[in-house]
Amino acid sequence: MIGAVPPICSDIGNMNLHHSADIKFLPVPFIDREIELDHRPDGSIIVRNKTILKPYEVHLPALLRRAAAANPDRSWLAQRRGANRDWVRLSYSDAQRQVDALTQYLLDLDAASRTVMILSGNSIEHGVMALAAMQAHMPVSPISTAYSLRSKDFGKLKDMARLLKPKVIFVQSAKEYQHALSALASPDIKVIYVEEPIGNVDGVAFSDAVSTPVTAAVADAVGRLTGDTVAKYMFTSGSTSTPKAVITTHKMLCSNVVLSDMAIKTEPESPPHVTIDWLPWSHVMGGNSIFGMTLHKGGTLYIDDGKPLLEAFSETINNLREVSPTRFANVPIGYAMLADAMERDDELAKKFFKHLRFLGYAGARLADDTYYRIQTLAIKHTGHRISFLSGFGATETGPFAMYVYWQTGQTGLIGLPLPGVDVKLVPIDAQRYEIRARSPSITPGYLENEEQTKSAFDDEGFYKLGDAASFVDKDNPDEGFIFAGRVAEEFKLQSGTFVKVGALRVKVVDALAPLASDVVIAGADQDFVAALVWPNLQGCRQFLKRPDATLADVVADPAVRDEIKKKLAAHNLANPGNSNQVRRAILMAVPLSIDTGESTDKGYTNQRRTLETRKDSVDRLFQQSAGVDVIEA
Repeated sequence: MIGAVPPICSDIGNMNLHHSADIKFLPVPFIDREIELDHRPDGSIIVRNKTILKPYEVHLPALLRRAAAANPDRSWLAQRRGANRDWVRLSYSDAQRQVDALTQYLLDLDAASRTVMILSGNSIEHGVMALAAMQAHMPVSPISTAYSLRSKDFGKLKDMARLLKPKVIFVQSAKEYQHALSALASPDIKVIYVEEPIGNVDGVAFSDAVSTPVTAAVADAVGRLTGDTVAKYMFTSGSTSTPKAVITTHKMLCSNVVLSDMAIKTEPESPPHVTIDWLPWSHVMGGNSIFGMTLHKGGTLYIDDGKPLLEAFSETINNLREVSPTRFANVPIGYAMLADAMERDDELAKKFFKHLRFLGYAGARLADDTYYRIQTLAIKHTGHRISFLSGFGATETGPFAMYVYWQTGQTGLIGLPLPGVDVKLVPIDAQRYEIRARSPSITPGYLENEEQTKSAFDDEGFYKLGDAASFVDKDNPDEGFIFAGRVAEEFKLQSGTFVKVGALRVKVVDALAPLASDVVIAGADQDFVAALVWPNLQGCRQFLKRPDATLADVVADPAVRDEIKKKLAAHNLANPGNSNQVRRAILMAVPLSIDTGESTDKGYTNQRRTLETRKDSVDRLFQQSAGVDVIEA
């Protein structure tokens, strides 16, 4: 039944919520689930949404102009600045003036089609620069800050620059990015910085660039934009391969915002659209979906300089004490940390849920434990459950192809096709299908990579996502699809049995909750399955009743190891079959690394890459005699 969830067993305050399935969801006006299936003789299935995609703007800057005309004084972007961490705001009218002035500066460089490369993270000026570059017909390419701030040799950054051939490099702080700027230095490249100039970088201050007098050339340039004009080059996260530069057109950006928005019936929003978000603009969820939807709605985006990391999450909490979002998105580990904070602070929770209509998550499946904790808090402070929405797609799909646009208590769903999207399901086995998609929001290909572009699409023009899905209920396809793992991550045991890594990983994370934040599944060509386990530090501290315990303390503590052993044993008992059980595990004391490609900066774990970088630990899992650090279940 739609909306049914297992009972919530958490106790918060004096509440004991054992029958939460009887508690209604906060109403959200979702569109009807009207899909059609075309079963083909070869076993493949075409799934499409019957709802016709609405018209969309020709280019993204048109959304800014529309919002500036409708609500000129409304804040578009806000960000904390200075020693007092006060909010600095940029209104839509001021944003339009700055974007046009900066467009004129870029047009004066006479470098149409050359790239504007953005090295720094989310900021007000970053947003202005992105739209100005688009208006000047200069594709913008936001680069993950890890390549500029954490690299020692800047090898990948140099490779990206060779491919992009930038005319302009933008940084928030010239001082912070001076080493990366030196690595990319060229007399042909202009550097635009916002603050902290340095002597060895010949740069232009952002404040000077946005003071450029505007001429008729700006309106002319905007008038020549088409849906096929390249707006961005977005690098893939590299979660399964080397990052590629995805060609992102204005048609992709504008159609994806509209097809996503159509999942919820358009209605006047009161209060207006407000969100607070940290997801990096170098990835499509933050940079395309959240950034674009704010413009489409004419709403306000509070830029969160916090992250779901122990040393940075306090900034997120401080922001949420002041801002009540109408919608909110995060990665699963971020929700676990937010639940920790709200369970300790009623005022924070009240502020968070005050105007909230729904939540979204991306990057990985939301653990059941985290879901139940958030729902318990929602019920306590609103009297309703709240809808968790999740989408499915990739950098190449801009990002969404499918979406969960109904009320459900089941996590791990990837939804149904959105309006304007055709999904092809190619059978893998009796239950699972490889997912392919075709829509106006899908890339035409990769920059200067004809071979990979060709291999990414089938002969009908469907993009091959490399992921698997299963029907929730094959007899009732309106129930949608559930993620069934990445095809490239699966492996066989010595017995020839396939291990479905994606599904098993989710089960193990749930089984170990709240002591584990992530696991990586190992066992290719071995007799059994094993796992590398990353502790959830906050959950382990609560279990041990040691609030100051370090990660090293947790990994070495016999009580944690014994509890992990018990939980794995319970999982194995409930999941018969060699491919579904985890016989051995090692607790990892070193966090997953973005630098080595183990993790992306939006929280996705590259299973295959991590097995390579942690080979010593993997080898210990399968030694004939288990070492002292190996947990045997």
